[in-house]
Amino acid sequence: MSDSNSSVKKILLVEDDRQLSDLVTDFLTSEGFHVKQEFRGDTVAKRVKLFNPDLIVLDIMLPGKDGFAVCKDLRPEFNGPVLMLTAKSTDFDQVLGLEIGADDYVIKPVEPRVLLARINALLRRGQLPNQSDEKGEITCGGLYINKASRKVTLKDENIDLTSQEFDLLWLLASKAGEVQNRDYIYKAVIGREYDGLDRSVDVRISRLRKKLLDSTETPFRIKTIWGQGYLFVPDAWE
Repeated sequence: MSDSNSSVKKILLVEDDRQLSDLVTDFLTSEGFHVKQEFRGDTVAKRVKLFNPDLIVLDIMLPGKDGFAVCKDLRPEFNGPVLMLTAKSTDFDQVLGLEIGADDYVIKPVEPRVLLARINALLRRGQLPNQSDEKGEITCGGLYINKASRKVTLKDENIDLTSQEFDLLWLLASKAGEVQNRDYIYKAVIGREYDGLDRSVDVRISRLRKKLLDSTETPFRIKTIWGQGYLFVPDAWE
């Protein structure tokens, strides 16, 4: 649904604190973004269809429908990045947001430059290093990945992935048989340095395993190599 070809990126800001929403809108507008505001959770879906944003900044505590429910409902139709705002720093909020399809999160109070960095990192999705000359599709047994269309099928069944889940799968599959360390994955997919605490990649690996019919207890398709990183096993997709 997002128009990634537009030179001016469109952001839908969903935040019921109107003073904060105005401040964030003014800042992002000054940075060259086209920003629309929404103040209720139960009206987001309609606004997304009308505005067609490239990225959504989504607060959790909203009237009408909370941000978790909004994100979960949007995911079948909206494949652009979703950046969640949370007033809490607990793992519960962070992991739950990632589990239902968010791409990243920022903890309030919002630091404008941090928010801008996270937004820019998300909008650069799909531009993974050292892959510009690779062909745009990967086939491993029954698994098919197309980079241009961002389509994934497993034994001819479509697999719905979020933007960063796709980027993570493409990174691992394009380097099949090679262990990818956590620092590299964070820089390439999340767009920032690994701080030793962030669980974003762990959550996305877990979601990929479930969607790709891998074992969550004894993974055989995307393996955890303890102390090193993750390994995409090329002969495990028959």
